[in-house]
Amino acid sequence: MREILYILLLTVCWSCAQNSKTEVYQNKRANILDVQDRVKEIVINDVLIGPISPLCIVGDYLIIGDVKSQDNLIHIFNKNDFSYLTSVLSRGEGPDEITNMGYIGTDGMSHIFCISDHGKQKIFAYDIDCILSDSLYKPTVKAKMAERSFPNKYKSINDSLYLALIIKPTGNSGYNENITKWNMKTGEMDNMLYEHPDIKKKRVDFDLSIKGGCYVECYLYHDLMTICDLNGNLRYNIYGPEWDKSTNRVSFYGGVAYCKDKIVALYSGKETFYNSGSGGMKVDRPTKFLVFDMNGNYIQTIETKCQILNFCYDEKNNRIIMSLDDDMQFAYLDLSGLI
Repeated sequence: MREILYILLLTVCWSCAQNSKTEVYQNKRANILDVQDRVKEIVINDVLIGPISPLCIVGDYLIIGDVKSQDNLIHIFNKNDFSYLTSVLSRGEGPDEITNMGYIGTDGMSHIFCISDHGKQKIFAYDIDCILSDSLYKPTVKAKMAERSFPNKYKSINDSLYLALIIKPTGNSGYNENITKWNMKTGEMDNMLYEHPDIKKKRVDFDLSIKGGCYVECYLYHDLMTICDLNGNLRYNIYGPEWDKSTNRVSFYGGVAYCKDKIVALYSGKETFYNSGSGGMKVDRPTKFLVFDMNGNYIQTIETKCQILNFCYDEKNNRIIMSLDDDMQFAYLDLSGLI
């Protein structure tokens, strides 16, 4: 009997030790750096771009999407000096048109980008060099998407294998999200092993680091960041000061990106909506980035004082490019000396 109790005690102690390594609670994040004066506007005079404008870096180019445009959906700029190059891809149901544009991303090759068309339920691949040199260029079909289980975002592991955020409808109006390994050639999907046991309604953004052999999930409505290896094994749960199991009206994380050897995550910590007076209810956008090392250890908070919609990272120039809901529509932040 004593031997059984001893074994049980050892098991409990081992389990607690493992939890203490993976469960990290950060009760204070007070190293705040005000960089408002370092945020520089990207002035665009050549083309009008709507407010829903996802960003993507492809080789030497910056792609800005215009999701609601009735004309061209993609605008291409030189990423080094932000000079305008061209606008392409019309909205429509024709063979070379996009019906309902979703995610814009790269496929791991420096000159290829992909666009999800949720109307045609296909992902199209575009060679940016061909777009710029050949007015008759036609894209290829990278993958087909299922109607009721489809990727909202995807990051390349290799030419055919991707890490994807899959949306799975539940009932008439609800849905769940899962991080999945997705083979675009075969359509095979394998859910990652780890799911946080206390999250019932998962809403996340994620990024992938091939060099670090890991991915990071940042929860939109929970003060939680999760880091796993590429097989979905948990490395760390990083709990912020406002961690709570329940979903509430507060927005926490927005987008996230690996920047060199750091994790940079857009963060709010404020109620999602506020009363603007005569304008009614408005979304209170995040204005700051939290910076962590690859293990999720907090380093600093970068406060921009700008209402940020989304961002991307330009590794070559070591800067963040932002789409804003502010006096400036687009801006960049040089990270030299910051990370």
